[in-house]
Amino acid sequence: MKYWLVKSEADVYSIYDMEKDEITFWDGVRNYQARNFLREMKIGDKVLFYHSNSDVIGVVGLCEVVKESYPDFTQFDKKSKYYDPKSKLDNPTWFMVDIKFVKKFKRTVTLEEIKKNSKLKNMKLVQKGNRLSVMPVMKDEFDEIIKMAGE
Repeated sequence: MKYWLVKSEADVYSIYDMEKDEITFWDGVRNYQARNFLREMKIGDKVLFYHSNSDVIGVVGLCEVVKESYPDFTQFDKKSKYYDPKSKLDNPTWFMVDIKFVKKFKRTVTLEEIKKNSKLKNMKLVQKGNRLSVMPVMKDEFDEIIKMAGE
């Protein structure tokens, strides 16, 4: 099993939306490194749900991968903001996974708290210049976040 973190702007798709939907596809990733991480995700992998660009920035919940990577259909939809005219049906560029809501944390583990925690100093999330929307998390980092959330 691997551990991951996915970012979403709270006003675009929040943990509350995730809870209501129960399962969603994680589409619209248009960064090659993040896409490669999506392709590594396996059923049962645990996913930290992170609110970015919101009043309180941080990890707000837990999800789980329920469907491994498959072509992101939005790349072929000319009406989608994620349309990519270079992508081909027989050789898609972009992929997505399906994730399932597991729980909303009782409290947000803020980015500020994460940065101050010496056990998380090597976490990809806090590395300078890392703006990826999908990234791996080490098991000890995952466990520390869960502990910080009071779960």
